[in-house]
Amino acid sequence: MDAKLLEILVCPVTKGPLVYDRERQELLSASARLAYPIRDGIPVLLEDEARKLTPEEVEALRK
Repeated sequence: MDAKLLEILVCPVTKGPLVYDRERQELLSASARLAYPIRDGIPVLLEDEARKLTPEEVEALRK
């Protein structure tokens, strides 16, 4: 994931920051409690395509 792109991308639901999870190829939004997939190097920032984060994942993001 390009660092410059990550700087300008925000969560489409909350407009909050996103955290890149390299291992799972996802962009995580703690405020929306969603994980957006990255497919073929392209972030899919659609709420319908995102998975819900577990409470443990949200807590880990906030630390």
